[in-house]
Amino acid sequence: MLITSLPPPAHRAFICASLAAFAFLAASVFAIAAPEIQEPYPPVSGTFSGAKVLESPDPMVAYRWANPQATDKLEVYTLSPIKMQVDKQVATSGDSAHITQDCDLMFDFGQVNAAWLEFDSENLVGEIKASISEYSEVSYKTKQPVRHGKTWRLEFPKKSKEFYEGVRFAWIHIRKLKQAADISSVRLVCQIRPSNYDGSFSCSDPILTRIWYTGAYTVRTNLLENHFGAILMNRGDRISWTGDAHVSQAASMVAFGNYDFVKTNLRFTSKQSNGIASYPLYWVLSLIDFYNYTGDKAIVEEMLENACAKLDTAYSHYGKNPKLSFYGWDERLGAGFAEPNCAESQNAYKMLSIRAWNEFSSTMAQIGNTSLASKYKQYADEKIAELRKDSAWTNPLGVHAAADAIAAGFLNKQETESVWNKAFSDRLQRVSFSPFNQYFIIGALAKMQRYNEALSTIDDCWGGQIRYGATTFFEVFRPSWLKVAGRNEAPINNQCGATSLTHPWSAGVTKWLSEEVVGIKPLEPGFSTFIIKPHLSSAVTWVKGSVPTLHGIISASCNILSGKMEVSVPAGTSATIAIPKTGRSVESVQFKDQEKWTKSEDADYIYYSGLPEGNYQIKITYSGGLPKAPEEPFVYAIETKIKEDVSTQGNWKDRYGHKGYILYDYDKAKSQRRHLPDFIDVTHSKQGPYYKYSSAHWVSETNDIRALVSDKDGDIFRSLGNLHCNLTMGLDIHYKKKETYKVSLYFVDWDRKGRRSAIEIFDLENKNLLMPVYMVRDYAEGKYITYEFDRPVRIRIDEVRGGTATLSGIFFD
Repeated sequence: MLITSLPPPAHRAFICASLAAFAFLAASVFAIAAPEIQEPYPPVSGTFSGAKVLESPDPMVAYRWANPQATDKLEVYTLSPIKMQVDKQVATSGDSAHITQDCDLMFDFGQVNAAWLEFDSENLVGEIKASISEYSEVSYKTKQPVRHGKTWRLEFPKKSKEFYEGVRFAWIHIRKLKQAADISSVRLVCQIRPSNYDGSFSCSDPILTRIWYTGAYTVRTNLLENHFGAILMNRGDRISWTGDAHVSQAASMVAFGNYDFVKTNLRFTSKQSNGIASYPLYWVLSLIDFYNYTGDKAIVEEMLENACAKLDTAYSHYGKNPKLSFYGWDERLGAGFAEPNCAESQNAYKMLSIRAWNEFSSTMAQIGNTSLASKYKQYADEKIAELRKDSAWTNPLGVHAAADAIAAGFLNKQETESVWNKAFSDRLQRVSFSPFNQYFIIGALAKMQRYNEALSTIDDCWGGQIRYGATTFFEVFRPSWLKVAGRNEAPINNQCGATSLTHPWSAGVTKWLSEEVVGIKPLEPGFSTFIIKPHLSSAVTWVKGSVPTLHGIISASCNILSGKMEVSVPAGTSATIAIPKTGRSVESVQFKDQEKWTKSEDADYIYYSGLPEGNYQIKITYSGGLPKAPEEPFVYAIETKIKEDVSTQGNWKDRYGHKGYILYDYDKAKSQRRHLPDFIDVTHSKQGPYYKYSSAHWVSETNDIRALVSDKDGDIFRSLGNLHCNLTMGLDIHYKKKETYKVSLYFVDWDRKGRRSAIEIFDLENKNLLMPVYMVRDYAEGKYITYEFDRPVRIRIDEVRGGTATLSGIFFD
């Protein structure tokens, strides 16, 4: 059957973009006849009639459906690889190969897709397996493909139709080949929900343009038949997550304008909390966001009882340190499910509650429900008054709680300055491990008018992912991954589990760019009145974008170098246009039609309000030089050099451990040879549900030089054990003297499984990241990693490759 109606192979269009930081090549989309196999969804039913966008990773960015609806079913299209690699001498051509010996074939499809792997062969006989992955190394997603006539399909169904996974790279593994064979038409079958790019974004910084489209594509790959999905990789949590949907719905509205489907998802998630205290509040904020963008009063009234119950539960929680279950993956938020009820998470939940009450109160006032408006305003005012009984109430707030406090909208100038100085002024520390939480941090920076700092943070978080090779945004990310991992290499696993590289909870930056850089925001529900207020500087000198609304598409462009601005106002709406001064004098503002509009002014903008339907061309004349945006340093608290030692191996005595040591599981599992002074203690940080500490005794009485010599005089044999974890483990080093000290970690990949581990270092008191992530590679022969610290620390050891993160000894000097 014909899978798609896309262009035939002769007209395959490869999407190429050369950006400052990298070059990107997207895969071709094409039609192919699939023999004797039934796909779960029909072929795509639109045409390539939209604009091509070189910065978009989406191979379907220019594809358009006539009239996408919430009731639409999923559809499929096929994708050919852009590159094939073979580890043996094999004849290849395009997406085909003639196989004469055992080999591994690797395929790169250009970007992550919601897809499954298929290929054709009528004469392939042997032990055949296939793998798929979001990154360029073989993952655990490996199994024997299912044969359907001459077509082979790799199937990982959770349910009958759910073959899809996150796939950019694929492999075919051929062993015990019985005869020469031909493989052809290697392809991904990609699922997609009909949705058009009615929103757009471009600017003078191509990375920001790339970020907008990558966020949109991340959401689009996760649009399922009746709800917003939250992850492509099936790792056991591929369900609808209500809090995640708050961010992905926000991005979806500005990119696709699929308001009917967002409404469907609001209903779908209305009674789901996922057992997480904050998620019902994010649902309320999503309802408010939807109302602001659509003016749909009916859905708000339909959900009133539900929303009020959620807000009342938060009121009953306030000040009682409730069980939160989760607030984010960042160490400062309790490392996900490990310590979610920590002080920072509790403070953030309080601020989120006040924000939800305040915003819901405003929404109730807009729809004329004065009783509920008063009730929830009273909730907020009561708790704000309680907070201010302590003049130093902002001091305990870290960056996450402070971001929620700023978003709540009640901080005065002095309080805002206090949280800026303590929580936001350090560029490193305002980067959250979770791009989900990062969305609220950049939102707070915008509210504080810290746009240059917001752009720096966007580049650190989302720009860093692009430079890592991202074509969709990750569940978690640290900028220092770029220093220790190769492009598209396996990511660092951690407290979130196996790291997902396609997580729509990370797409909030797309909405932020539309609202804060293009500057298109509703002033009244449904964009009946709206503002266009671009935030431009020497960092971003021009911007162009559009936002779909129920009245039509609002578009705007502004260039502060040429002084040109264009705006399109749909029928039934009225606009306010803000002319940015950008630190210069504005000599004149001329509208092409010379009409007079209501004018006002502040220190940064000149405003023209009451503009009705129409297209406007504006010429701005500036005088004076454009101020240069200040550069911010990205500084780690500890800059000392990390030392590796591969020569000592198990002969640690007289070299390490002069102040103390622990030999893990040296004599048997779950035992330690522990010799520590009273000023040093080592404890395990709390575990999460996805990872458990384990112990193993690898070998006793051996002469293998990799094993550790005994700490007891007279012992002539060596032994080796290890503390290990399938994903991550944390060691809390309680060092009670005020002096520098050295910690040496001994790693051995005893069974030579190609282990690769990452080390993260945090301040034990405030959980701030102190150093760049460090990668430990090639330690089958044994390797010591030595740090020098000046304070108590948490050492987190993360698995990257090899199945487990292991540690055989820790030594203090």
